[in-house]
Amino acid sequence: MVGWLLSLWFKFKGWKITGHFPYDVPKMVIAVGPHTSGWDVVVGLSARHLIPIKHAYFLGKKELFDGPFGWFFRAIGGTPVDRFSKTGMVQQVAEKFHAHENFRLAMSPEGTRKKVDKLRTGFYYIAKEAKVPILLAGLDFTKKEVIIGELIYPSDEEKDFRQIISFFAGVEGKNKEQGLHHLV
Repeated sequence: MVGWLLSLWFKFKGWKITGHFPYDVPKMVIAVGPHTSGWDVVVGLSARHLIPIKHAYFLGKKELFDGPFGWFFRAIGGTPVDRFSKTGMVQQVAEKFHAHENFRLAMSPEGTRKKVDKLRTGFYYIAKEAKVPILLAGLDFTKKEVIIGELIYPSDEEKDFRQIISFFAGVEGKNKEQGLHHLV
């Protein structure tokens, strides 16, 4: 029901999806950006439903899933992580990849909606540890376009980050001043 409503909103607002989703890749980190607004979640969930992307998840702190709305966060694709675990975040998430035959995890490379001076590296190290590729996905609010980019197989961190930053630098988030174009 939620997916259907989001699809209607997406189409009504004039959004479109460009690029091709790699359905033949059952496990990946989907780096979605730039993350500049709470509306990114609405656009992302809408696109996930329309593409459609099966077995797609996002991370949430464990406490969200323990409370009365835990069922809702699971229903929309949330998967919990324990921020206070002795096992680090990268290892916890890599274990989720190893435990599932199909697992696609959407993450913001900035880790926040605020303007950043550099990208966070967690999404990259999760992909590297889990031995899965990173799919680049841009949310361009100026063009009202979800851009499905290319797959990156983590190998040379410096080169890979140049490619990632180059992709996101051309994508205009809802709050342009918080975008990633200044990182090029």
